[in-house]
Amino acid sequence: MTTDTSNGARVREFKMPDVGEGLTEAEILKWYVQPGDTVTDGQVVCEVETAKAAVELPIPFDGVVHELRFPEGTTVDVGEVIIAVDVAPGGEAPSASAPAAEPAPGPSEPATGSGRQPVLVGYGVAETSTKRRARKGDAAAARTAAATAAAAVQGELNGHGSGSGSVATAVRESRPLAKPPVRKLAKDLGIDLATVVPTGAGGIITREDVHAAARPVPAQAQPTPVAAAAPAEPAPVAYAPAPAAAPVSGEEQPLAGARETRIPVKGVRKAIAQAMVGSAFTAPHVTEFVTVDVTRTMKLVAELKEDKDLAGVRVNPLLIIAKAFLVAIRRNPDINAAWDEANQEIVRKHYVNLGIAAATPRGLIVPNIKDAHDKTLPELAAALGELVATARDGKTSPAAMAGGTVTITNVGVFGVDTGTPILNPGESAILAVGAIKLQPWVHKGKVKPRQVTTLALSFDHRLVDGELGSKVLADVAAILEQPKRLITWA
Repeated sequence: MTTDTSNGARVREFKMPDVGEGLTEAEILKWYVQPGDTVTDGQVVCEVETAKAAVELPIPFDGVVHELRFPEGTTVDVGEVIIAVDVAPGGEAPSASAPAAEPAPGPSEPATGSGRQPVLVGYGVAETSTKRRARKGDAAAARTAAATAAAAVQGELNGHGSGSGSVATAVRESRPLAKPPVRKLAKDLGIDLATVVPTGAGGIITREDVHAAARPVPAQAQPTPVAAAAPAEPAPVAYAPAPAAAPVSGEEQPLAGARETRIPVKGVRKAIAQAMVGSAFTAPHVTEFVTVDVTRTMKLVAELKEDKDLAGVRVNPLLIIAKAFLVAIRRNPDINAAWDEANQEIVRKHYVNLGIAAATPRGLIVPNIKDAHDKTLPELAAALGELVATARDGKTSPAAMAGGTVTITNVGVFGVDTGTPILNPGESAILAVGAIKLQPWVHKGKVKPRQVTTLALSFDHRLVDGELGSKVLADVAAILEQPKRLITWA
């Protein structure tokens, strides 16, 4: 929506979009722009967290930020306006220093209908257009403009000017300079950034400046007249309230002497908790175990790492285990199914979207490799590498976590032997892989040191009986013990 204002500016509003899978709300984690900043089509303006993932939102038009409708940490419903931008006639961004009363002739504003739908999960926007902050030259110019505006404000207040519009503009430009994480820290500690003395380059307020401002001020160190009007110093608290983004970055630390830290359950962590409770108390879980000699698999991994056809992709035991699981599912297709409670139906899937459980700072997520059953070993290796890298960077999209059919969770990376995994909602089976360790093993009638691991398969007993579950687990173990079966069984 575009609104004409009395000073000739046009304000276009950007609403919180549905970032995937019909989600109804998202939490604003970080703002990368502030009022007065110039933005361009495709520039990322904020990061939001849904119940499935954190995603960056690019603005779909040019202009100058007029207003941020919600602060960081706010949960906003899909469809609510989150940012308003001043745009010039014809879609050209007005200069931040241009007079507000410019005439507005020219062609109509750019359409926002079906011809231009906001891109939300990283596709369709040029890589170079997703920079979060302006270039150094722009930042220097902004600081110069801010200093000029500050002087103008002082002149207005001293009676050397009378234009209320110029005062408002100057106040906006002279806002304290600080990065979004620092603004978030100040908000959590109850610190007004206007009262903080900056020590960073170019007059930027740092985290240390905010912490210094949060410390009690000695009685003899009276604040200046300007700071005297600031809110009183907040009373000490028993614990440091964790900001919304703390589980992500780990930046915020408890105050000295704190005995507890409380972290709000929201976003990805809340969704995980709800899904696991629903799965545990809806699907009757059965878990079976098998311990297997994987020495030959480890030798195959070492050989594949030297294979020129796999140059550039990551080869590890998980790759062979994933391929073995896919072969076992092909041999026992009834395990690849879902229970439709509403329609009282069993839905057998003729494709495999292989989920890989990934531990991230936001919690456990399970992105999946689409149509993994059709991929060759090099293709599967490339897909695994991309999935893991994207998850670690916190860039997994909601679409990448939807539609899984079975899952692998590699608890062995944490040094444990195995576990009893809980099914991902809507799936019928999950395979847990334990640590691969050198252990004494009877091989060809003699006790020898061999590479051994323990596998655990949990399955929905409404769909999978003991015979079917045992066949799948036994097939995976047989392939890992004799990897040549990947050729003879595939």
